[in-house]
Amino acid sequence: MPTISMFFGIIIQMFVKDDRRHHLPHIHVRYAGSNAAVGIELGEVLAGELPAKQLRLVQAWLLIHQEELMADWVLAVEGEQPFKIDPLR
Repeated sequence: MPTISMFFGIIIQMFVKDDRRHHLPHIHVRYAGSNAAVGIELGEVLAGELPAKQLRLVQAWLLIHQEELMADWVLAVEGEQPFKIDPLR
């Protein structure tokens, strides 16, 4: 599971060939023992949980990088490695 970005202690990952479990383009987020799958398009938590502050940071990052994330999603679903994406600054 490649890490595509990290910021403020938040690790963003995208699994390769991971379109069956949640059926929506999504990322996996880890922060201090919390884990969540978050939809790319709407920023909703699909599974798991994150502290509210970190979820808001992830949602802001998603808005900024939505096109890059969707391109990475296509690569990942096709079994290719997604590209790294700039962190939230």
